Amino acid sequence: MAKEECFTQLNTTGDTSTLRNRKHFPTSAKPLQRTSKDKDSPTAGHLPEDVTQSSNGTSGNFNKDLQSSGVLLMLVVGLSFSTRLYKITEPPHVCWDETHFGKMGSYYINRTFFFDVHPPLGKMLIGLAGYMTGYDGTFPFVKPGDKYEHHNYWGMRGFCAVLGSFLPIFAYLIVLELSQSGTAALITATLLIFDTGCITISQYILLDPILLFFIMAAVLSMVKFNQHRPFSWDWWLWLVLTGVNLAGALGVKFVGLFVILLVGLNTVWDLWRLLGDLTLSLVDITKHFLARVVGLILLPLFLYVTIFAVHFVVLNKSGPGDGFFSSAFQSRLIGNNLHNASMPEYLAYGSTITVKNLRIAGGYLHSHWHLYPEGVGARQQQVTAYLHKDYNNLWLVHRQDHNESQSETPDLIRHGDIIRLEHKETTRNLHGHLHEAPLTKKHFQVTGYGINGTGDTNDLWQVEVCGGRKGDLVKVLRSKVRFLHRATGCVLYSSGKTLPKWGWEQVEVTCSPYLKETPSSQWNIEDHINPKLPNISLSVLKPHFLEILLESHIVMIRGNRGLKPKDNEMNSKPWHWPINYQGLRFSGVNDTEYRVYLLGNPVVWWMNLASLGLYPIMVAVASIALQRGFSLGQKRIEHALVLMSEGGLLLLGWLLHYAPFYTMGRVLYYHHYFPAMLFSSMLTGITFDILLKSTDLLLHPPYSDWLQRLGQAVLLFSVLYSFYLFHPLSYGMTGPLAHEPGSAMAGLKWMDSWEF
Repeated sequence: MAKEECFTQLNTTGDTSTLRNRKHFPTSAKPLQRTSKDKDSPTAGHLPEDVTQSSNGTSGNFNKDLQSSGVLLMLVVGLSFSTRLYKITEPPHVCWDETHFGKMGSYYINRTFFFDVHPPLGKMLIGLAGYMTGYDGTFPFVKPGDKYEHHNYWGMRGFCAVLGSFLPIFAYLIVLELSQSGTAALITATLLIFDTGCITISQYILLDPILLFFIMAAVLSMVKFNQHRPFSWDWWLWLVLTGVNLAGALGVKFVGLFVILLVGLNTVWDLWRLLGDLTLSLVDITKHFLARVVGLILLPLFLYVTIFAVHFVVLNKSGPGDGFFSSAFQSRLIGNNLHNASMPEYLAYGSTITVKNLRIAGGYLHSHWHLYPEGVGARQQQVTAYLHKDYNNLWLVHRQDHNESQSETPDLIRHGDIIRLEHKETTRNLHGHLHEAPLTKKHFQVTGYGINGTGDTNDLWQVEVCGGRKGDLVKVLRSKVRFLHRATGCVLYSSGKTLPKWGWEQVEVTCSPYLKETPSSQWNIEDHINPKLPNISLSVLKPHFLEILLESHIVMIRGNRGLKPKDNEMNSKPWHWPINYQGLRFSGVNDTEYRVYLLGNPVVWWMNLASLGLYPIMVAVASIALQRGFSLGQKRIEHALVLMSEGGLLLLGWLLHYAPFYTMGRVLYYHHYFPAMLFSSMLTGITFDILLKSTDLLLHPPYSDWLQRLGQAVLLFSVLYSFYLFHPLSYGMTGPLAHEPGSAMAGLKWMDSWEF
């Protein structure tokens, strides 16, 4: 009987899961859930669980509770903005990655093309914020510590701080929607408002506050969307906002894919539940499916592509990013030597050319008079890849047999032809042999050999058009070609490794015995001079939008893969992050400098860590109690369902934003954990709230109520006092270091790995 009673209660209380187990509202009926936000409902607006329980049903108490809920939200808003905007102009010099993202904002203002491994939206918004607040884009952002002086930098910092100020507000609203508990929402907001790490990451010209804003806005929109009657105006509004914020998150960093996956999994579960609702016809289910396809796939995709379209239109001038992209891409940029240029369309014998490698920073095939030093292969002329345009990048294309055609129209080079490449300045041929390459020991050395174009059979290279067939022509800018060495069978290759000073720190060129097609072994013809051939305008060879969109993504992905830890560079480990093992120095090193150190409030982060351990235990206990049919009150059942369903959603969000970093080979930093930290803090709010509300399992009222209030007070005091102790990390400090007497942080270096 106890078991039957328990499940009868479970069924009569309604399904309190607002996301993955949401009750379906027929399109002709108003929602009946207590979580309803229907504007026509007499209970419109959102009352916390603890507020609704205290109401005696009178309109006076109802209005008082509603006002109390509004006051709490306004308090969260006020504290969040004040903690983020406080001392926003300090320090008045470049801090940490402001070097990069402030400079990129300047590039947008000046319309100068650049390369970055992240999508463009965040930098575009930073540039727009600077432009709208009077910044003229002239500050160079050379290195951390450079004084801003008269330059108007506060607008870009202020923009990031405003977006960062919304994070506790969004978290408050998300937890309020999920748990129906004002206490849980307030705990979450307190953790984030007074976290020194969240404050610091929000106060500088960085992509992180912009990314975190869109992630949290997407989650809030998803939660709100599931609270409304299907196909109502509010339902469509929150669906569209979810799609917009997903595009925004992905448009700032590829980490936005994780929140897209979270929303996607939630949507799949929602559709699966709808499919099992026998009150819905297949037409209704199809409408639900198509609405989500439009709002959560097509709309974000359209907006994401639009971001890049604006990016390409704004950045139309040649700049430091040219060399990372193909020659065809560069021909679009005003000021690039390929812009509005004209040259023969197809490669021919007798032409003077430059050859560009297709890997990121692969460089131009280059040679000079200097020889390889003793002990480095054969002591012959160096052949390298050079990242800049230079006269020593020019090569002459000859037949293999030295018999040049005397006809008016030179023969065109085709896939499979064998050629010689003679360096124009030194007249030595591109040469390969079985000597070991300078740095890549399993590859062969490439040199310049011979004199006045006379060499030997090791100077012969076979032209291969990637994806081509015998007889295909080599098109300038567009064709990807490889040069196969006839004598050894290896392929011309740019390793990307930097040669020592004897090689002028240029890029190593080798002959690779591994014949797999990679960007490092692919080249294209960029400059092409042949007086015997008619010139065409390169405008006809310019890539169309989809081509440059695809190329930009390939370059970004390769760039991310290339972010490997450098020697002696601090590289954080994912297991460091939840335990707050090590922070990041934003500004200053010694006692005379203004020091800012990115480190989470220890009490907040360790409370989150405790919650991650406590949550599965509480879920296990609740699940066993329900499964065994223990007689539970309605309130206890609701707590269990919130813990398992809504807490499970937040735990999934934490895992999706944290676990993938264990598989990444790129360099990692402490700030990569902050998206996961937001989900962890929301889970802590729900977990600790339900834990404290379970005190009646230990004591009878009113003692259980006193214990609950005491626990809440201790939690609040701990967070506030810890913030008081560690706030100089966020707002800056000067004077003695932490290990020196008289320091503001004396005695607070609780872990040896902290470096403030």
